[in-house]
Amino acid sequence: MTANRETPTARTVTGAADRWAADLARWAIPDPILRAAPESPWHFPVELFISRAEAATDSPTFSTQAAMVSLPEKGVALDVGCGAGGSSMPLADRAGRLIGVDQSEEMLAAFRDQATRRRLEATTVSGRWPDVAGSTPIADVAVCHHVFYNAPDLAAFALRLTDHARRKVVAEMTTLHPQSRLNPLWLHFHGVVRPTAPTAMDAVAVLREADLDVKWQQWTAPRAGGFRRKEDIVAWVRRSLCLTPDRDPEVEREIGPWIQEQGGLFAFPDRPVVTLWWDGSAR
Repeated sequence: MTANRETPTARTVTGAADRWAADLARWAIPDPILRAAPESPWHFPVELFISRAEAATDSPTFSTQAAMVSLPEKGVALDVGCGAGGSSMPLADRAGRLIGVDQSEEMLAAFRDQATRRRLEATTVSGRWPDVAGSTPIADVAVCHHVFYNAPDLAAFALRLTDHARRKVVAEMTTLHPQSRLNPLWLHFHGVVRPTAPTAMDAVAVLREADLDVKWQQWTAPRAGGFRRKEDIVAWVRRSLCLTPDRDPEVEREIGPWIQEQGGLFAFPDRPVVTLWWDGSAR
């Protein structure tokens, strides 16, 4: 596969960073719905991320290959928003050390456990990127998968990735906002019309506006991992929608046609993703 390096239109480049932040702000959950939520809609099940990390080495993705070619033998890989290591554990055969950054101590514990199983040295940094960039070691390659949509100041976020990578930064994101899959459910349960922007191409515009020579490739491939029980994926969606547990049967009816079972795990169908990569600037 070759990278698509088409230049975005003037409309997408002018004020790309401000537009990105404004579009992300529109994804905020309306206050009345959020206040009535019985549980946090932002909690991500560690089980899901562990299953992704455990299965991530089965077949290298385009993103893994893009990072691997720039990682020296026994090199150091930085994984920002690491979860349990689904982005960096596939580099275990070549890496000598992994650095994981995440806000969740539970995720960092899972990351360290996955590294130990692969007999890899692992360092973890607790906190939000780029706030903790100053206390994070430099690496040969930085990877950052499915985090950009959580970064309102995407340019600052990416530039700190750049100055923490000696060779390459490799990011991965869905072509559309990851919550967009639930847009019909927000309309069904709450009568709320959710946004559609920003997109991966908007991210490319932001990064190029920040003078990063970004290359990108869209692809679709099976994403490893899932839930061991169907009721767990239903509960996850229900929490995301700020609903009470008694709505589980209705949620299951709505999402039942979406759920697929693969290797004994329940998950949603794969979606197109985009890999973005550019040179690091660390010495």
